[in-house]
Amino acid sequence: MARRKRIAVITGTRAEYGLLRSLLRAVDAHPRLSLRVIATGSHLVRAFGATAKDITRDGFTIAARVRLQDGRDDAAREAEGVGRAVAGLAKAFARLDPDVVVVLGDRVEAMAGALATVCSRRILAHIHGGDVAPGDIDDSLRHAITKLAHVHFPATRQSARRIERLGEQAERIHTVGSLAIDELRGAVEPSPSWLRRRLRPAGGKPYALVVLHPIGDRPTVERRRMQATLAAVEGAGLWPVVVHPNSDPGHSGIVAAIDRYYAAGRISAFRSLPRSDYLRALIGARVLVGNSSSGIIESGPAGTPAVNIGPRQAGRQRCGPSVLDCPYEESEISRTLAAALERRRPRRHTGVYGDGRAGERIANVLAGLSLTKFLRRKQIRY
Repeated sequence: MARRKRIAVITGTRAEYGLLRSLLRAVDAHPRLSLRVIATGSHLVRAFGATAKDITRDGFTIAARVRLQDGRDDAAREAEGVGRAVAGLAKAFARLDPDVVVVLGDRVEAMAGALATVCSRRILAHIHGGDVAPGDIDDSLRHAITKLAHVHFPATRQSARRIERLGEQAERIHTVGSLAIDELRGAVEPSPSWLRRRLRPAGGKPYALVVLHPIGDRPTVERRRMQATLAAVEGAGLWPVVVHPNSDPGHSGIVAAIDRYYAAGRISAFRSLPRSDYLRALIGARVLVGNSSSGIIESGPAGTPAVNIGPRQAGRQRCGPSVLDCPYEESEISRTLAAALERRRPRRHTGVYGDGRAGERIANVLAGLSLTKFLRRKQIRY
């Protein structure tokens, strides 16, 4: 009987872990695979919720913990953290000896994982490559990881074609859909009692789910953007239910705006929401407001309109016409928010991001991989 392939999955943030959960379950359940979960990034930082606890609460064993960020809002320290994480991940790989390492997306945690994997001569699989969304430095990291990866799991056909145009061999590319859709398949409308108890919207008001991340500007600039967003939501007669930003430079400004509103009793705020709670909150929201990829990928399948603010998600395929774009100015956010609220609530659908079975497909491809010299030795196809 063949040895089960050892699959190491690296997770660095609450949001990306929420997407990876269906894959972790599929790998863990597969008879030809053996799972190793590696936690890094903001999972290990108290200021961002220390969300490694969510991983163990879901029943997964964390095989290694590798520190990257220290919680400070400083780009130079983040660069130092990437170096620290590359070294730490290399040591973890030496101990765990994975056959394949899996990373998702475009963040520094994924980049550190990709560098450690390739430099230690292991197979790298990359999820959600081929997308376009500038973020802070997201596009640069995403495409660099794509060029490092040996196996690609794009979410859409358009992303798959873009990976081919980067010179990647077609036989390495497997279009599987987005993991973001997987758990939405069975998610249901939250009950009024759950909303009151968990999200605490004042007076039972309809609420907007607000998720705004920095794009690498000064904290003072990012603070003003969050203040404009919250003012527009309040002006629309909605209660803001706010999830804290990621750890990208500028995050402290957004957190300062959140703290000010929270201290005044004008919002509900969460450092992090477990994935199941986040999906309930998304489905129950009157609108999703911010610049998270959740608005671009998940809002349509959740049946929730989305107001996407600023350039962070420019170029990413929209899940449907219920995603409306606007710049950061408060007047423009208010105008676009009003337009979103006037529209009929979208019907839940699947769309370009698949049917909610990406995790199963990725696990099956991993199980079928032949760990040959051909797989390890890449050649550009142009």
